[in-house]
Amino acid sequence: MKKIIIITLCILICAVGLRFLVNHYNGWKEAQKRKNVAAPTVIVKEVETKNVIRKFEAPARIVSVSRIYVVARISGYLTKSYFKEGDIVKKGQVLFEIEPQEYKLAVDKAKADLANSEAQLIYYEKQLKRAQELVKHDYIAKAQYDQTLAQRDSYKAQVALNRSAYQDALRNFSYTKVTAPVDGQVGMIEITVGNYVNAQSGPLTTLNSINPIYVTFPLEIKNYNELVKIDKVQNTNRKVDLYFSSGKKYKYVGIQDFHDNNVDETTGSILMRATFENPDGVLINGDYATVYVYSNEKENLPVVPQVAVMENPQYKYVYKLDAKGLPQIQKIETLGQEGQDWIIKSGVSAGDRIIVSGLQTVIPGNKIRIMSDAEAKEMQQKINEEAQKLENTDKYDK
Repeated sequence: MKKIIIITLCILICAVGLRFLVNHYNGWKEAQKRKNVAAPTVIVKEVETKNVIRKFEAPARIVSVSRIYVVARISGYLTKSYFKEGDIVKKGQVLFEIEPQEYKLAVDKAKADLANSEAQLIYYEKQLKRAQELVKHDYIAKAQYDQTLAQRDSYKAQVALNRSAYQDALRNFSYTKVTAPVDGQVGMIEITVGNYVNAQSGPLTTLNSINPIYVTFPLEIKNYNELVKIDKVQNTNRKVDLYFSSGKKYKYVGIQDFHDNNVDETTGSILMRATFENPDGVLINGDYATVYVYSNEKENLPVVPQVAVMENPQYKYVYKLDAKGLPQIQKIETLGQEGQDWIIKSGVSAGDRIIVSGLQTVIPGNKIRIMSDAEAKEMQQKINEEAQKLENTDKYDK
């Protein structure tokens, strides 16, 4: 029995040893193959720096400068509406009519009262003038003159009172036409024609101003601090671009002209606001968008060509040459694009050597052949010639 166990163990040890030798041989063979493969030819460039305008992304919401509740200022039955829900209206445009007859009658009565008191005042002005002449020659008593003067003054006060009542009646009559206080877009009609309304009835509709319009956005405090550091000032106007949810860029440039005075503890952001021109009413109150706010000053940062950057699901990377001149994968973080370059946040620094062409054949840690400047120039010339041929062919086909 012991003999069988010993034989079995020997067989197992031999099998494991044989397996090890085979794997070692295969590894050696693969290494030999890699050595025999010609080193790929690549173009290498040093990482440069560039003065760039920084931009910071943030979610945004569109907000009307003015949101006005249109209300009745007098009591009466709503008799007419002069707009369709959603219409764009101008300041002073009539929106509703409140039954005007009662207020027109009040105007007419006040006007008549004013005319009557004015006529009385004219009469007593003449009487006072006569009394002044008569009292000089003692044809009338001084007491009669004083009485005439008092009557003149009384009707003078009555005229002022009636004129005020007439102006008030005109004011109330003007309120029978409910008008738009600003240019804007009207919302839904909240109280329909036929209902009795007064100042306590609530809004008849709402009116949102549309031009200009605000766009508010929360900027992360770290980005805000970085923006202030670049511009070296907090209170300054900055350029802002807006993109719709479809990805389309809005044609007008906004100006960031306000930021809040506290940080939201929940989100760790500071609320900022930009003002945009909106003559066509494209930007609608309450809609969501994405904005990019730009620094006013430039920052000197390393940049790498976009063609040198590769990407996998986890990160972006470049092939950076190590001290031995061999390519190694180097993870990078970017801050956005500048023309044909990526702006680098971390991973590589100015002066680092990276591969910018021939990336597909590069194996990390393996030797490469670096193309000379003359070869690179010649290759670029050929690429340009081929591109020109294609462009000419396209023109011919058209």
